[in-house]
Amino acid sequence: MKNFENRHREKFIRILSKELHEFDQPNILEFGVSNKALSTSIFLEICEKKNGKLFSIDVINYNYHFNSNKWFFLNCRDDDYELIEKKIPPTFDIIYLDTIHTAKHVRKILYHYFNKLKVGGVFVIDDTSLLPYLKNREKNNFSLEINNNETFEMLLEVCNSNPHTIYLEASFIGTGAVKLTKLTKDELKYNKLINTRKFSLLNFVRKIYLFFRKK
Repeated sequence: MKNFENRHREKFIRILSKELHEFDQPNILEFGVSNKALSTSIFLEICEKKNGKLFSIDVINYNYHFNSNKWFFLNCRDDDYELIEKKIPPTFDIIYLDTIHTAKHVRKILYHYFNKLKVGGVFVIDDTSLLPYLKNREKNNFSLEINNNETFEMLLEVCNSNPHTIYLEASFIGTGAVKLTKLTKDELKYNKLINTRKFSLLNFVRKIYLFFRKK
């Protein structure tokens, strides 16, 4: 468990190092707290140092974790939009999603809340790597392998559909994370399947050429 916590912290700090260092008085929206509250504790530490505010949301009541005037906890689902939007500010510097790890749910939350990011702000999605869940790896879990891979592919589609609106960066430390940086005020266009040439005739010919070239 300690190794997991160390990897999670390392991943978290690395993918958000620029933002945690540069943002002043940050407004942060966090979906998912957990019993350990690892991410929450890092966010709250930054908010207390830089006079920011952290809004955390979870279906389990984790209100007991911290006693700080910089932390605001809401005990509800991440898609209880009506309740949440009555309690949160209009814009954020960082939005962090770590709740239901399916492509469908991540897509729903991303498209609903992305317009609340300031330009230059980031939307981070946790658990986007299939690697630790592969067969014979340390977490070996079929459902999480497939879910994480589908989520990652969906986020690539979002990036490909919005090349001038966002940057996409990914970490494969631990269970992985993807960071989307907002570049403009434009709304996100809905993702479309990426039409690659992997199964094209041209690639088939290329593979035959490479196969015989080795001989």
